[in-house]
Amino acid sequence: MQTLPALKRASQATLLLLAAAPALAAAIPPPASPADDALSRYFAAETDRLERACLSEIHTIEDWQARRAEYRRQLQDMLGLSPWPLRGDLRSTVTGMIEHDQFRVENLHFQSMPGLYVTANLYLPKTAAGKLPGILYVCGHSRVATNGVSCGSKTGYQHHGAWFARNGYVCLTIDTVQLGEIEGLHHGTYREGLWWWNARGYTPAGIETWNGIRALDYLVSRPEVDPARLGVTGRSGGGAYSWFVAALDERVQVAAPVAGITDLRNHVVDGVVEGHCDCMFVVNTHRWDYPLLAALIAPRPLLLANSDKDTIFPLDGVLRTHRKVRRIYELHGAAARFGLLITEGPHRDTQDLQVPVFRWMNRWLKDDQSAIDAIAEKFFHPLDLRVFDTLPADAINTNIHEHLVPRAQPMPDGLDASLQKAWLTERVAAARAQCFAGWPAQPSPLDLKPAIRAECDGLLFRAWDFTSQPEVVLRLYALSRVGVEEPDRITLRSLDAREWTRWLAALSGAFAVELGDERSALGTNHVASDPEAWTALAKSVAGNASACFWLAPRGIGLNAWSGDAAKARQIRRRFMLVGQTLDAMRVWDIRRAVGVVQGLCPGVPVALEGQGNMGVNVLYASLFESGPDRLILRDLPASHREGPDYLNVLRVWDLPDALTAARNRCTVETQ
Repeated sequence: MQTLPALKRASQATLLLLAAAPALAAAIPPPASPADDALSRYFAAETDRLERACLSEIHTIEDWQARRAEYRRQLQDMLGLSPWPLRGDLRSTVTGMIEHDQFRVENLHFQSMPGLYVTANLYLPKTAAGKLPGILYVCGHSRVATNGVSCGSKTGYQHHGAWFARNGYVCLTIDTVQLGEIEGLHHGTYREGLWWWNARGYTPAGIETWNGIRALDYLVSRPEVDPARLGVTGRSGGGAYSWFVAALDERVQVAAPVAGITDLRNHVVDGVVEGHCDCMFVVNTHRWDYPLLAALIAPRPLLLANSDKDTIFPLDGVLRTHRKVRRIYELHGAAARFGLLITEGPHRDTQDLQVPVFRWMNRWLKDDQSAIDAIAEKFFHPLDLRVFDTLPADAINTNIHEHLVPRAQPMPDGLDASLQKAWLTERVAAARAQCFAGWPAQPSPLDLKPAIRAECDGLLFRAWDFTSQPEVVLRLYALSRVGVEEPDRITLRSLDAREWTRWLAALSGAFAVELGDERSALGTNHVASDPEAWTALAKSVAGNASACFWLAPRGIGLNAWSGDAAKARQIRRRFMLVGQTLDAMRVWDIRRAVGVVQGLCPGVPVALEGQGNMGVNVLYASLFESGPDRLILRDLPASHREGPDYLNVLRVWDLPDALTAARNRCTVETQ
């Protein structure tokens, strides 16, 4: 039996819980909608497809040797490094030196391309005979600043360079773009809304890789370094750059990336992408899974290192990656050169991870397997390792995303009709390969099913559900005069989110009951009927034999996904990881809707209509469908830099040339 004080405490606890209930309810996310569930299944299916395809064509060492060069070319392309940037003079400059009993440090910078400064610390042993093995240490994200002045991520990882120098290596530790002394940007799509990075084919992983390759150029230029004994290592972001650099540059003889790679399943299905900025990812044009990246290091010694409680590089993805890559090493007869290290702990730079990496480098670069008897220690204040007193005025680090990937040149002036047609045809084919490789190779059946049929004011309103892709079921709507079985003309309008709301208000003026699902869908459950808009729409159809069709592509209307702007951003990033973009797949949806309309009304002329970015999607759908004879496009952006963000499209052409290509196929009205 409870005492009075106990009952009083219980009552107070109950009151506190009741008072906190609204806050607790707000903290609990709403249940997933059917559209959310379908999107999750979609990403799981796309990820599974890429996962199964990864390295599936490699059965023998001959298979690998036949494809390796093409894989490397694809990686170079997906990093925005094709063609290679100009490999000019490094213009290296040492700005200071620090002495320690066992080693010295040179503070230096070089230019990996004109104006792109790479700040670095070079750690050298005090006494050494002959040429020494060289280590490139690429940093992860480490914000180190004093009085608001960035000292560079390299200072946060100084203990690694110091250890290598104390043990007979020359170690070059380079800053990252994001957190270097000259602070650039890794967060284009992650935080800044720079979706045109996708359209440009730019990823900060590319510039970090290029800086690493040029850092190797600097290392081998040093008289102290043996160019035949080079290793690369780093952790977190530096772990990722270690993979990229070693995969593209065979001067790297030994690699030990730490906590820097996992597979697509972790990133896309498990949501790990949400904890990573853009520098971790290629622009996945060729639809890779990440074990293929690691496999390109084979048969050189490679240590895959991770901890078992790392939430941004989860253990299960690391193990799946290891299993796939191990098979490639086994084909080379080099299984002993591929190591897996799993330590206990979170995503942290621990001795448990450091020591095995040091042993791995000793083993393969110095033929030394003795015990490690000195820990990695930090010896210097970050300001001691700073390279610049005053940052250079000509640095392009802060906007390197404007420079790295060349934009396509517009169609040359003065081409005659036949040459112009040939140029545009080639560009359409290039767009299909470079921007829309994520479209299904084989379309699934449309599986058309009637959803709505109703009449009002002498007009017939119908709707059908169809399958654009497995897990992407869309609804197509139509309005025509009663008795018009075969319309003489069709207009298919693709709706963006704002137009969907206006359209639903207008149609609800006559068909509110029939549109019950639409009116209760996410974001439209408070849309009021608009009888005046319905009257105007009805007049446009009642006096002729035409038919109006409407489509809300994926993510809009019945298929709208829940969540705030942050969730929407991460959904868009997931599309890129599986080699697509949201708008590119909306182009596919429009193409599929054209197929439905042509099946319902064969031989009837079809006009496509759209506004803003959706108008651009309509434009591109017309380039890959033979049926539409007219485009009605309103308020188009001037450039793909403003949208939509199809992968690499600015490496192919820009909107003016795409419009010219469309005009060569059909009538185009722009408003």
